[in-house]
Amino acid sequence: MVFHRMLMQVIWVGVILSAIMAATATTFPLALPNCPDSCGNVTIPYPFGTTEGCYRKESSRDFFINCRNSYGQAQPMTGNLGVTNISIEGEIDILMYNAIDCYNQSGTPLEINTRPWLQVPSFTLSVTRNKFVAVGCDTYAYLNGNLNDQPFSIGCLSRCMNISNVIDGTCSGIGCCQMDIPQDLTDISFRAYSFKNHTQVWKFNPCSFAFIIKEDKFIFSSDYLTSLRNNKTLPMVLDWAIGNETCQVARYTENYICGGNSTCIDLKNRSGYRCQCRDGYRGNPYLKDGCQGIQYTWAALDFNISSAGIGISFITMLVGSTWLYLIVNKRKLIRLKEKFFKQNGGLILEQLRRQEGSTETTKIFTEEELQKATNNYNESRIIGQGGFGTVYKGVLPNTRVVAIKKSKTIDQSQIQQFINEVFVLSQINHRNVVKLLGCCLETPVPLLVYEFITNDTLFKHLHHKSNTSVMPWQIRLKIAAETAEALAYLHSEASTPIIHRDVKSTNILLDDKYTAKVSDFGASKLVPLDQTQLATMVQGTLGYLDPEYLLTSQLTEKSDVYSFGVVLVELLTGEEALSFSRSEQERSVAMHFLCSLKEERLFDVLDDHVVEEGNKEQLKEVAELAKSCLRVKGEERPTMKDVAMELAGIRKMETHPWVDFGETLEETEHLLRETSGEHSSSSKTTGYDSMNNHVILALGMGDKCGIKIKISALDAHFTFIN
Repeated sequence: MVFHRMLMQVIWVGVILSAIMAATATTFPLALPNCPDSCGNVTIPYPFGTTEGCYRKESSRDFFINCRNSYGQAQPMTGNLGVTNISIEGEIDILMYNAIDCYNQSGTPLEINTRPWLQVPSFTLSVTRNKFVAVGCDTYAYLNGNLNDQPFSIGCLSRCMNISNVIDGTCSGIGCCQMDIPQDLTDISFRAYSFKNHTQVWKFNPCSFAFIIKEDKFIFSSDYLTSLRNNKTLPMVLDWAIGNETCQVARYTENYICGGNSTCIDLKNRSGYRCQCRDGYRGNPYLKDGCQGIQYTWAALDFNISSAGIGISFITMLVGSTWLYLIVNKRKLIRLKEKFFKQNGGLILEQLRRQEGSTETTKIFTEEELQKATNNYNESRIIGQGGFGTVYKGVLPNTRVVAIKKSKTIDQSQIQQFINEVFVLSQINHRNVVKLLGCCLETPVPLLVYEFITNDTLFKHLHHKSNTSVMPWQIRLKIAAETAEALAYLHSEASTPIIHRDVKSTNILLDDKYTAKVSDFGASKLVPLDQTQLATMVQGTLGYLDPEYLLTSQLTEKSDVYSFGVVLVELLTGEEALSFSRSEQERSVAMHFLCSLKEERLFDVLDDHVVEEGNKEQLKEVAELAKSCLRVKGEERPTMKDVAMELAGIRKMETHPWVDFGETLEETEHLLRETSGEHSSSSKTTGYDSMNNHVILALGMGDKCGIKIKISALDAHFTFIN
């Protein structure tokens, strides 16, 4: 009986839907009266137009589409960009140029190289539909633009020596790297570079490439290492909107564009608005009477009912087929989840848990649990995005709030190591390390579940413009000490030593009491007990990268020490680690800091608020400690355990005002000098000196300090050029 009722319901729904489709098969106007509504095979809806009087004019935006003749075919253009689609939902698909940097076998640049500079003042890049990609095995690339009317840059790098290491379908740094794009980036430019002019990889990769591409149009293939030189343009999506006002303001202006039976929609995190037809209406909401009602006529309904008998047999067969399909599909889904579970190391994890005799250390969540916790990964639940993936806020059935990290990709050859790391991290119980609660292995890429930290990142508190309060020096010192304790624990006290490999202010979370929590172990490495260093693919964040690790690919715990030194400088100066809005000599805050320290201008670079409220001798001690962490040679840097003890001592001195800071400072400086010679640090720029067979790492200090690091390509020894 239940099946019979369902069958009759489906039949009548089919009949009614057929009537509706027949009755509403009406076309609606998209352009202004007497205006072309297409160019070639591309529809041009108002507010866009191809001729004078057919498009909307604004002081800040231009909706003109140039319908020009190209090789005998009509080609719509906006500026110098080819247009492939315009939607009234606020998107415009265009063809973006590919940045190409090619060389011959001897390392000489080729004439085919392109360096695009594309201004799109009328639109913004779609951050949800695009990604920034660099392809090559000797490659680094930058994406530049304006963000909130200020210069902004991001970049990524990819290095590999053998094409056998390049994996199709994976863009995680071996032959291909990718980054998310910031919201509201305009006036974009980007460029691809090479570390060594592709001389070491020329046989299988003579070029570097950089481009912005529509996300669903790009799956990496090793063939792209050579074939992308033939792709001058690639598909990309821009966002468009009306005006710069909110709906509340725009409704009372002469230029308000939303027509009858439409609603105005404010945009999230950007200016302007869009229009949308109300429920029950269809058409172009930007025309005066563009939204028209969906009409159902009795004649159409009668016609369909009279033909319903003919279709009943067909619909009965369709329902039966659908029912069978759903059953088969459900079984397939169960088998697929089992496949992903095994593929992602679920059996290995269960074995490790049994060996430990505990099932509580790592909880294995189901896909349904996490979908429900995140409201099916709703965009409103996103609390962070980065190169490794997206982090969502989730609420479990027991009302516990968690952070769920959805990674972009995982290297299948590293599953054993990934599961080992998950197992080890889940057992870490340190008050200054974000607790890993469990994982889900039923999805194509594993999901990780962490404790939720309430007070955002250290980066936001130090650098975000919306922050109205200034972080006191005592809080900054507390955060530094707690972060050092966490890293020291990972290096020295964890059952298996862990190198974080991506220490930076965005990976230090704060709770309501400003307790520091080290997070994001997506790039971390476990260190076997019989090893002190690991040979790895270089991975990290520009501005924080250890120069020794960058040039030798030898990862040690001292790489974390260098990155922590940059964080210390951020806490002291209040400046971002790397910023292209600053002058060249101040671009790297660590380098500018070391330069100022060398010239005895420390208090010129410190945050004014820190200088006003902090003990000057104490600030000098922390500055000297940062300096020791930023030494070029890893062996000359202190261990994180030493750093943590030093910061703990400085904090204790703060609570005892009778301590003589002068003597302590003198002793510290003496000890630091004993283990150091000349020292400095690196920025993100590398080059190759073919005359002397040396790698030169420019520090960005300018001529005033005049320090560069010269590292032999043969023996990786460090010397200094004054």
